[in-house]
Amino acid sequence: MSDIVIGGDLNVNRLGYGAMRLSGDPGIFTPPKDRAAAVAVLRRAVELGVTFIDTADAYALGDNESLIAEALHPYADGLVIATKGGNTRPSPHEWVAFGQPAYIRQQVELSLRRLRTDTVDLYQLHRLDPNLPIADQIATVADLQAQGKIRHIGLSEVTVDQLKEAQAVAPIASVQNLYNLVNRQSEAVLDYTAEQGIAFIPWFPIAAGEHAGPDGPVGKIAAEIGATPAQTALAWLLRRSPNILPIPGTSSIAHLEENYGALDVELTDAQVEALNDLAA
Repeated sequence: MSDIVIGGDLNVNRLGYGAMRLSGDPGIFTPPKDRAAAVAVLRRAVELGVTFIDTADAYALGDNESLIAEALHPYADGLVIATKGGNTRPSPHEWVAFGQPAYIRQQVELSLRRLRTDTVDLYQLHRLDPNLPIADQIATVADLQAQGKIRHIGLSEVTVDQLKEAQAVAPIASVQNLYNLVNRQSEAVLDYTAEQGIAFIPWFPIAAGEHAGPDGPVGKIAAEIGATPAQTALAWLLRRSPNILPIPGTSSIAHLEENYGALDVELTDAQVEALNDLAA
């Protein structure tokens, strides 16, 4: 596996794992129905060489963090567990940004407790609260960073302007935005993060829709190289920019192993160009 460096000192493998799917319902609101199976997926990910696992306090109301600790604590040397805060879950169908300083401080303490650690290597604001100045929200996590409770600060679903405003307050190590073969609305953010040496973590990295069918362009290229459409979509991301850190998530060991086969997929320049043309 090739590596990527987050924040100047966290060296992780290029393909991470997003733990969000280890939930008992489509709304990511309840614990997994088969906890042993979820634990097995996490342990298999590490066996495959994954050194970056992404979670959030909003996933299953915090149980996702507890699950990771149950499966992997004490953490192996070099294993980075990133979490997120600032998105509340009033119901299974609601995700509401909330960035009040006291709330963020409380959520960091809860994340530390559930993850069984003294420091979160990468703490990402899950969403910026539109009712508060960005500078105030970044100042809160920067203060926690100064206390040693957070090592690096990340953001999720931000624009270039919002990222620049955050950078004026504290160094930003990562940005996690929606980005994949057919949804490239964050292209400008990706390019800016690459210029700035900031890790770009695309969530929902495998989405390909009808393009992934046997007669679709992704499916055809996958057949040419003896790969699956999911592996092809991930291989394209890995080629797109060296600062990209995909975090495909699954609750299936078979799908997990398939996803990590993407590291062995080689795309030709012509194939990359054909996939580049899929942008909506």
